[in-house]
Amino acid sequence: MSSIEELAAPGKAAILTMEVQRGVVGDLARIPALAEALEAQGIPKRLGGLLQGARAAGVPVIHCRAAFRRDRRGSFHNVPMVNRLLEDPDYLVLGSPEADVMPELGPEESDLDSVRLHGMSPFYGTELDPMLRSLGVSTVIATGNSLNVGIPGMVVEALNRGYHVVIVRDCVAGYPLDYAEMVLEHGLKRITTQTTAEELLAVWKSAA
Repeated sequence: MSSIEELAAPGKAAILTMEVQRGVVGDLARIPALAEALEAQGIPKRLGGLLQGARAAGVPVIHCRAAFRRDRRGSFHNVPMVNRLLEDPDYLVLGSPEADVMPELGPEESDLDSVRLHGMSPFYGTELDPMLRSLGVSTVIATGNSLNVGIPGMVVEALNRGYHVVIVRDCVAGYPLDYAEMVLEHGLKRITTQTTAEELLAVWKSAA
């Protein structure tokens, strides 16, 4: 089994944020329970610090965002939860403040952006995979939300494409909190390498 030092080494890894957006878990959130879970664990500030460490180490930062056209063209209406949110014509419109990354995460000029108009995870139908391959990435570092749907989707799709996956346990969220912990421990632990923000920052610092 590869060590975290090998998997997360600069030049091999990229760190992905999943839907850490103002209209999802930030000040304009439409899913309060998820936003509260993120805030209760101090994730926005911790993740912001982790991204700064990644940038300093030369590890690419890619923000995986969901957004929709105002007329909803290009987006399916096949997910009950999303269908209800889409009844509001202003929800997560491309280019709107709701679709922006939370300010704790930047974004910085060096960051990359991957936006999808449909689906529940960030690889299918986007440029994320060729973006990662163009960077020579072999390990995806998963952060953000949610452990209910988005993070498991990201993990499985990354594995299916041949990437190693590292999950930063204290930079991912779901709700209820005890369910999120069960997903990490009894589901994703068997197919990923798990670490913490502190351990990852130490790896990058020692590699400098």
